[in-house]
Amino acid sequence: MPGFEVFGAEERKQVNDVLESGVLMRYGFDGMRNGHWKAKQFETAFAERMQSAHCQLVSSGTSALTVALASAGVGAGDEVIMPTFTFVASFESIMMLGAVPVLVDIDDTLTLDPEAVEAAITPKTKCIMPVHMCGSMADLKALQQICDKHNLLLLEDACQAIGGTFEGKPLGSYGDLGCFSFDFVKTITCGEGGAVITNSEKYAVNADQYQDHGHDHVGTDRGAETHPHLGYNFRISELNAAVGIAQLDKLDSILAAQKKNYTIIREVLETIEGVTFRRVPEGGEENYSFLNFFLPSEELATKAHKALSGSGVEACFYWYTNNWHYINGWEHLRNLKSLAPLSSEIKNQIQDLNNTDFSKSDAWMSRTVSSLIKIGWTETEVKDRAEAMKKAIQSVL
Repeated sequence: MPGFEVFGAEERKQVNDVLESGVLMRYGFDGMRNGHWKAKQFETAFAERMQSAHCQLVSSGTSALTVALASAGVGAGDEVIMPTFTFVASFESIMMLGAVPVLVDIDDTLTLDPEAVEAAITPKTKCIMPVHMCGSMADLKALQQICDKHNLLLLEDACQAIGGTFEGKPLGSYGDLGCFSFDFVKTITCGEGGAVITNSEKYAVNADQYQDHGHDHVGTDRGAETHPHLGYNFRISELNAAVGIAQLDKLDSILAAQKKNYTIIREVLETIEGVTFRRVPEGGEENYSFLNFFLPSEELATKAHKALSGSGVEACFYWYTNNWHYINGWEHLRNLKSLAPLSSEIKNQIQDLNNTDFSKSDAWMSRTVSSLIKIGWTETEVKDRAEAMKKAIQSVL
């Protein structure tokens, strides 16, 4: 991770196909395309790779979440359960639809705690949205059982975990809908882009229409298309989709490199007394884009992170004090700072996030350090990194 490390002739070839035709938009201009339909081609290939019946490309991972929720009918006043550790896009995508994010604790998977999820369900709950942060997954089997029990949607945010699997199924394909991001620092990238996958024909049609102003996409005359319902513009461009085609062909080699580098570093850190690792649910395999480990206490984790940085070990993250990825840094959400008035449903239903007890999440996040796994490292560089990490961590234990 990330895919931009392997940009090459393959991406340039796909992009040049688009530039030579001059058609950068994914819809219309049929006669000018020279047979190039990059978004359609990427959608077909990605659905097959993710073992899903349908794929809808969109402009970002954030818009993928919004389109997925909208396609399943989630809207004003509906509650969507999400974790305290994620990216800000999780609650942004929910609130854009007038729906209400309900934040609950994580466990040692660094994702949704099923017990906390069950306790948060109300008559207004519509969807459970696990976020497979840093390459590994939530306890999907337990969450699916909860969804089945309460007749809820299971929407997987797999934006950071493409290539991981659970019970032999690609992450994102286990629930009713799955979402992916192809931004510039993801495992495969389009520069900007995202995708929704589903096996539901209904959700697929709704997603296709909603992401393009409600167009029904019937026939070959875009101007004559009808609008069965309201939509918005979340379209991907042909240029972005073209990059994605080439990147998808490299996914297996990227995953193999990540696993190799991850394994080298983990085997060294496993020798350090006091270091433990994130739990991967039984039946799951992460995509190895991050190595996530715990120190015995918040104080030691803080010192270890500082020691790693001081030793020149780049790309190690202490999410507990990060402004983008943990509830502690979301002052704008906690205080509902918005450029325009929020819906009455959000204002009336949302938790008092300044006073909600997230101590269980704090207990995990305050002890967590994550190391990004790059695919461009040589084996020597990986081994040197592992030893430097070991030395830095041992210096504070």
